[in-house]
Amino acid sequence: MKIVLVHRHGPGQFVHLACHLANAGWQVSFLCEAMNVQLPGIRTLRQPVTPPPPATPFAQYHQDVGLKAARTLESLVREEGAPDIVYGHIGWGSMMFARDVLPQTPLIGYCEHYYHASGRDVGFDPDDDVTLAKRTQLRLRNAAQLSTLDQLDAAISPTRWQKSAFPVAYHHKIGVCHEGVDTYRCRPNPNACLTLPNGKTLGPDNQVVTYVARDLEPYRGFPTFMRAAAKLAERCPDAEFVIAGGDGVSYGQPRSDSRTWRDAMMTETGINPKRIHFLGQIPHDQLIKLYQISSAHIYLTYPFVLSWSVLEAMSCRAPVIASNTGPCQDVIRDQQNGLMTDFWDSEALADKMHFCLTNQSRLDPMREQARATITANFDLKQCLEKQTNLLERLAANKPKARQVV
Repeated sequence: MKIVLVHRHGPGQFVHLACHLANAGWQVSFLCEAMNVQLPGIRTLRQPVTPPPPATPFAQYHQDVGLKAARTLESLVREEGAPDIVYGHIGWGSMMFARDVLPQTPLIGYCEHYYHASGRDVGFDPDDDVTLAKRTQLRLRNAAQLSTLDQLDAAISPTRWQKSAFPVAYHHKIGVCHEGVDTYRCRPNPNACLTLPNGKTLGPDNQVVTYVARDLEPYRGFPTFMRAAAKLAERCPDAEFVIAGGDGVSYGQPRSDSRTWRDAMMTETGINPKRIHFLGQIPHDQLIKLYQISSAHIYLTYPFVLSWSVLEAMSCRAPVIASNTGPCQDVIRDQQNGLMTDFWDSEALADKMHFCLTNQSRLDPMREQARATITANFDLKQCLEKQTNLLERLAANKPKARQVV
């Protein structure tokens, strides 16, 4: 069967699914502005790049993205005929006009994040001034998603908490299925070791506190982590802090003084730079080693999309300390498969990190339950099977095809 996957920056959340379908004999095409990696046996259909806001108002921006995606689809249909199914991310407008090009083709949407002016990421920071301008901007950002949802045959959201953000009127269309965690690759390894840039090698026998984010910024609790790390460093002279992540801004806004959050927090906390190791954005196999040697893995997040990193860390049996925010509460049960802490409380976080470092043997049941949570609910093979079953039902136009996963 022929499938078109739609994502502005491929492969994104579709990387495992694309490879799985291609290996199963499907003809897989990616419609995107940019492809971050080349996947064997998968074709890329490039659409013209649309400059992002603030230069362009959101309504116009989403319309431009959607029109360019629709014209690329139209060219494909003209040359090869309609695909059997289209599955795309609905967040940027790329799927807005797919139904106008493909009136009979089943359409599935990936529902990652629906914006709210309160109760989620916006306004979570007490200093965040949610003005009328910001509220109207959020409504316009949601407009493309609502227009798309209205046309879809089905949709998938990766977690229950992320689905719950979308309007209840559309919940009957939205199933819950994560893209999956490779629990074979992300597994415990008592012999794992990681060599730091300074040449020092760390293993499971060391006191290693780990933190991972795409970029080191407030949305993922980096300032709170750094303040807690400075407190813990005074209490635990043997603790090493290993951090993976870039110095850009993935979410939110950059600092007004143009400094990176890493530089600002090193200055504020005064932590000994010999105790803290910044790895930057590292290859995935190195990330896995990081999880495998972790004595305490810290995952803090605004009420926002759940990161793959915390699930992979749990799959590796790392003791996870997570913020008591919605996306984490969806997965983690305090003192059962992880520890929960207040997002803003660096003192409480330092205490929990100290507990983990000084009670490693007592954490074994929690570590085991963490991995069991992932293998039972997020295992890649199971998630791919659920997604593939939905795609096959829809593509075959069976009566039960409108059921979600």
